[in-house]
Amino acid sequence: MNLLDGYRYYLKIERGLSENTVAAYLSDVGEFLDKVGVQATEVTTSDIISYMDSLDVSKRSQARLLSSLRSFFSYLAMEGERQDNPCDGMDSPKLGRYLPNVLSIEEVEAIMNSVDLSTWNGKRDRAILEVLYGCGLRVSEASNLLLTNTYLDEGFVRVVGKGDKERLVPMGQVACDAIKDYLPDRPSPDQGCDDYVFLNKFGRKLSRISIFNMVKAQAVAAGIHKEISPHTFRHSFATHLIENGADLRVVQEMLGHESILTTEIYTHIDTKTWQKAVLDHHPRN
Repeated sequence: MNLLDGYRYYLKIERGLSENTVAAYLSDVGEFLDKVGVQATEVTTSDIISYMDSLDVSKRSQARLLSSLRSFFSYLAMEGERQDNPCDGMDSPKLGRYLPNVLSIEEVEAIMNSVDLSTWNGKRDRAILEVLYGCGLRVSEASNLLLTNTYLDEGFVRVVGKGDKERLVPMGQVACDAIKDYLPDRPSPDQGCDDYVFLNKFGRKLSRISIFNMVKAQAVAAGIHKEISPHTFRHSFATHLIENGADLRVVQEMLGHESILTTEIYTHIDTKTWQKAVLDHHPRN
């Protein structure tokens, strides 16, 4: 087993990371090793600095790359392949707090209403959008949603999230009704795809890319000019809950965030709302 194969096993089995996260780590490390042309056991801090300086990428991308390399060399040290981690002492770029794009309730309604419900795939797409917004699912969670994990009469879904961690998420009546409307027209599943909720015309599991493309197309159809993705509905779900008084811990559980610090970003988005209200109405302004 070579070093990268061992690292893949470590990330997937020992750390329990998702396939997408494992792929991102391996891609970062693989590209780095290809470019520097040095054995992983011989890489120096100078090699990493030179490589980082050669890249024309954002600070966020630099920080992710450094995190991938630090993890990889930590693994090598743990396995006795190195005596040190060449990333030690290197500081990640300072990042400002990221405020994601959020749709207004009116924009969400416009996108939902733009879907053509006279076709089977229109019913499917409306159900996907309602689940993304109604349950705050990641695009991979929606793509992998199973019929056996969807409890329409009880009003909740069982979601397998990052690190194969399961969580239960309540599902409102609108989302439940959208799925019920789609299921009679759901294509006949291909072999091995019987349990997936959302299928393409060939009866296979709908891919993440297909959902991305559908969301962008519906935004255009609705006249929404923001840069949005399936994750925008997740951001909007969390923001609208907090704006309407939902407890932060509850939102954390529904989103499947390991740390509440990740969920707290949505309180900062809400802060902008009430800050504007104060400034607009204060007599000294």
